[in-house]
Amino acid sequence: MTTYDDQVGREGSAARAYGSVGDDLTAVVERVRGSVEDVIEGKPEVVRLSLTVLLAEGHLLIEDVPGVGKTMLAKALARSIDCSVRRIQFTPDLLPSDITGVSIWDQQRRDFEFKPGAIFAQVVIGDEINRASPKTQSALLESMEERQVTIDGQTYELPSPFMVVATQNPVEMEGTYPLPEAQRDRFMARVSIGYPSPDAELQMLDVHGGVSPLDDLQPVAHAHEILKLIEAVRGVHVADPIRRYAVDLVAATRTHPDLRLGASPRATLHLLRAAKASAALSGRDYALPDDVQALAVAVLAHRLLPTAQAQLNRRTAEQVVQEILQRTPVPAEPQQGLGAGRAASAYGQQPPRRL
Repeated sequence: MTTYDDQVGREGSAARAYGSVGDDLTAVVERVRGSVEDVIEGKPEVVRLSLTVLLAEGHLLIEDVPGVGKTMLAKALARSIDCSVRRIQFTPDLLPSDITGVSIWDQQRRDFEFKPGAIFAQVVIGDEINRASPKTQSALLESMEERQVTIDGQTYELPSPFMVVATQNPVEMEGTYPLPEAQRDRFMARVSIGYPSPDAELQMLDVHGGVSPLDDLQPVAHAHEILKLIEAVRGVHVADPIRRYAVDLVAATRTHPDLRLGASPRATLHLLRAAKASAALSGRDYALPDDVQALAVAVLAHRLLPTAQAQLNRRTAEQVVQEILQRTPVPAEPQQGLGAGRAASAYGQQPPRRL
């Protein structure tokens, strides 16, 4: 049987690679976090999740009622990084070619010339994505999964890093289309900003009352720095018991009686990547069960479809994931003295806890 010490030994080079840039990661992340929090008042957990998705090479879905700062969060994150940014306002008459691009006949060259669409940027903001038709929404599927666009048989690579930050209003709102299951599954995590506390709202009046803080927001990190951080996150160590824990959580959604659609294998991969990014944001080069637990609702809930009976009983997907977290056994704390690996010793000092 593979022990934690064996795993740490095999991952030693990756851990050393992470350690060489760990200080840089912390400094860059803190600059970006501070920049975004200057705009989004009183929501540090939302900002942290956004950075987690960025470093995990995922895409973020921001869902909430109008007026709580969904687009403001997306813009603040994009402007805090010195990279190309495009914004797409999704409307019912938006066409797929408006997103991906189109080939136009050039009279002088007597050949077709490709005109790139708005998707050709490093950070793409999709505002009110569920106001466009499912046909237009599907134009994002290839881009979000394979980071490329295929037009007329020709494949075009998208820039790196590449992240889609989409906002949407609840599907009960007028003039919206529910996102298809395949589209929701492309998003690594979904976050709801929620209403601010009275103190935060009062502070918002002082900060936003005159001019928008976005007007003075300047980039605090370069695209190449983000690429280095993404590479460092890839080297974060995840022990076999924690991998199994993530698999067990996702598998439990596929057999739960209150769900007619469970999470996909892509969800397992996204959960693991997000846990690694969360560990890096906490200053660790190894993941804990806590990282998986803290992200399970954000990563899994938006992919699940409750049964009709569960909906009648007002059971939400978030409640089901919380129930699964309570029922699924947490990996046992590794025994002290297994080895000198940092992941094993530190995990022994910080036993996992249930949410």
